[in-house]
Amino acid sequence: MQHSKWGSEEREYFATMTRGANFTLMFLVNRDSYSIFVNGVLFMEYLHRLSFSRVDTISVNGGVEVQSIAFSNPAVTSPPPQPGYPGHPHSGQRNRNRSRQSKTCPKTPPQWCTATQAFSAAGFLQAPPPYTAQPPYTPKPSFVVPYKNIMAGGLYPGRNITIQGVVNHNADKFCINLRFNSGVAFHFNPRFNENVVVRNSLLKEQWGQEERTGGMPFYRGQPFTVIIMCDTQCYKVMVNGALMFSYNHRHFLFQQIDILEVEGDMSLSAVLV
Repeated sequence: MQHSKWGSEEREYFATMTRGANFTLMFLVNRDSYSIFVNGVLFMEYLHRLSFSRVDTISVNGGVEVQSIAFSNPAVTSPPPQPGYPGHPHSGQRNRNRSRQSKTCPKTPPQWCTATQAFSAAGFLQAPPPYTAQPPYTPKPSFVVPYKNIMAGGLYPGRNITIQGVVNHNADKFCINLRFNSGVAFHFNPRFNENVVVRNSLLKEQWGQEERTGGMPFYRGQPFTVIIMCDTQCYKVMVNGALMFSYNHRHFLFQQIDILEVEGDMSLSAVLV
């Protein structure tokens, strides 16, 4: 909506949300478009109609119960200059299979939240930094590795952890650990010499059975964004905007899991817990 007028609608008819069901909604802000994920699956791309640098507010309205909203924007560097956007850049083939905005303006006051705040929505919204759509961009290291931090309040279903960094050019492995006082609830360990990502838990001073399926989404010398989503039954792990792994909980006392560790052959640019 610009100048108090809605633009031309785009519509996607596939039902990815159902009444009464929980959902996770994620917006990845790219230079040319928004990538929209529903429950970890890419739903659509929506081309920008105005410069995203002008967008500073989010509103939620209608038949939804708000649980949590969060923003991931460490601002490690200034975004690149954005091209000018005409009033309607969509045309022809690019206009197909895209979701449209509703023409109906809400009659009830929406809930507002600026991009520096967080509050509860039925799901989790993220706005990762620009490099997710711009491979040449490399975030600058901001944290010393090995990194260790206390997560106030521990984990709970709906809490997400975002980690951004760059894999070293000669990397052998690195790991992300979600720890509690006497063990590791979730060990996430990309191993480049084996071309595998190992997941495991350290309980009662013993490592459990490794999980190794799911492929290798990390590359030496390349930036990455990892989002670990704590669900009621498992951890879901997104890498660079794609849902790659799920790991069933082996330690269910979530509030005890209050330590985040990042170690190994990588530089760390941002952490959001």
